[in-house]
Amino acid sequence: MSKIIFIVEKTNDGFSAFAENEELPIATSGDTMIELKENIVDAYNSFAEIKGLDEITIDNITIQLDIHQLFEFYKVINASALGSRIGMDKTLISQYVNGHKKPGTKQVNKILEGIKQLGKELSSLELSI
Repeated sequence: MSKIIFIVEKTNDGFSAFAENEELPIATSGDTMIELKENIVDAYNSFAEIKGLDEITIDNITIQLDIHQLFEFYKVINASALGSRIGMDKTLISQYVNGHKKPGTKQVNKILEGIKQLGKELSSLELSI
């Protein structure tokens, strides 16, 4: 089964998500990203039961955030420092983060790859006492 894409938006009190495929009338919300993912699976599986479709697990969904939403949710990521790390002009990344400019696929991939690389580095660290 191919992954089902859900578009996620930050709200004042959590997150909302809806299926990218307009033929899937599925939308839900959650207070946290973990809760949202669980609610997406529950909402889809309720729809699947009615329509006679196969049920899914969390592994069958893809969460999509735009760059602005990503930095809104993960405020711990400093966009300027990330830009320096990946060789992107700090003014340009700031325009993406603030929603003043929309990045192309190449720029989105560059940002995402930088974030994933940072995550790998951080997850492999040990701290001394």
